[in-house]
Amino acid sequence: MKNFETRRDRFEFFGRFDNPLINVTFPIEVEDFRPYCKANGYPPFHFFLYCLFHALMKSENFRYRFYNSDVILVDELIPSYTVMNEDKVLNFTRFEDSKDVKTFIQRSLAAREESTKSKALMHTSLEISERERKNYVFITSLPWLEFTSIQHPVGNYKSVDIPSLAWGKYGIVTGK
Repeated sequence: MKNFETRRDRFEFFGRFDNPLINVTFPIEVEDFRPYCKANGYPPFHFFLYCLFHALMKSENFRYRFYNSDVILVDELIPSYTVMNEDKVLNFTRFEDSKDVKTFIQRSLAAREESTKSKALMHTSLEISERERKNYVFITSLPWLEFTSIQHPVGNYKSVDIPSLAWGKYGIVTGK
């Protein structure tokens, strides 16, 4: 929290805005991890998700949240991403994180299976406590679509404190 306290005045300043959110969109280049995934039997999306979540855990700034009129630092993150169910309707996953990549991927695959088969809207976070919701990170992947920006639905701009990350179609960068 020491890092946050040096910015409290900025937090309070922007907190008075009608829409204090900042959206950042940028391209990212990563090594081609697909051969590694293939060699180890890891589905690329779930492996990338594992890497992303554990990178977020290392960044204190992605773990600050608002709770009971103050800023807290969460100690764990709840993975959650969107899927299409069997009726081609949006649904959400949620599963327990694991530092072990194989366990993380198994849990992610099980969560995807559960949410894909459900006709009911699942894991909206309304079924857990307000404090537990603060551990979420929301993920959207649209691998069939190239885009440079996305706006996630927001119920109340003033209370948004959970990172929402998205990526679209990706490919191999050659010639380097």
